[in-house]
Amino acid sequence: MGTLSVNQNKLQKRLRRQAGEAVTDFNMIEDGDKVMVCLSGGKDSYTMLDVLLYLQKVAPIRFEIVAVNMDQKQPGFPEHVLPEYLKSIGVEYHIIEKDTYSVVKEKIPEGKTTCSLCSRLRRGTLYTFADEIGASKMALGHHRDDILETFFLNLFYGGTLKAMPPKLLSDDGRNVVIRPLAYCSEVDIEAYAKMREFPIIPCNLCGSQENLQRQVVKEMLREWERKSPGRTEIMFRALQNVHPSQLADRNLFDFKSLRIDDNATPRFVDVMSL
Repeated sequence: MGTLSVNQNKLQKRLRRQAGEAVTDFNMIEDGDKVMVCLSGGKDSYTMLDVLLYLQKVAPIRFEIVAVNMDQKQPGFPEHVLPEYLKSIGVEYHIIEKDTYSVVKEKIPEGKTTCSLCSRLRRGTLYTFADEIGASKMALGHHRDDILETFFLNLFYGGTLKAMPPKLLSDDGRNVVIRPLAYCSEVDIEAYAKMREFPIIPCNLCGSQENLQRQVVKEMLREWERKSPGRTEIMFRALQNVHPSQLADRNLFDFKSLRIDDNATPRFVDVMSL
């Protein structure tokens, strides 16, 4: 890649630092872990692999990395790109071949959103494969913007206050999913992917669906950030600073038992006794 400029060096250090902080804050990787890095061929997963390889070298613990890509048999998918890249950097890898593309095209009417079904099929296959190879952690490339977008999608369209947690235990308890890029911005990742010249593979299955709800939310957040720089960071901090008593979920806070405390110190001073 050659010598980095000052700005490029700052970018690389920032991404490595933020990923390291996320891994530490949420105890994402422990000594002896086998981390299955899910590699799609997009900018996010390439960056995640790159950063994790660096952390593997400098971390005070030992952990194993294995890259896994799922070939979903999309027409025109360049099957050679990822194996060639992974061989060039000396990373152990597996390619899972499963024709989920045909299933999605069969089940979803033309013009409708394919992302949800595609994601479920891919996730189920990867969970199973993680078991097969004995991976103790499964790393996904979702970043800070993905997490915020998911929060607003659930808020606006699902009526729930939830996002993507940086660390997740699967419903059956057999897989721990981690998101090492949880503190990293998409803008930084885009710049880093260009700087590193990763061989990006576009998603031809859903990439043309410009009117997805997620795309609408993404543009909304980008516009907010343009008008008020730093707002994205503030909103993300809010996800880490939750006060259940100030919301209205009766399962999270016992509103029914709230009573006046007769032993509380009086708030007002008796002026006449002064």
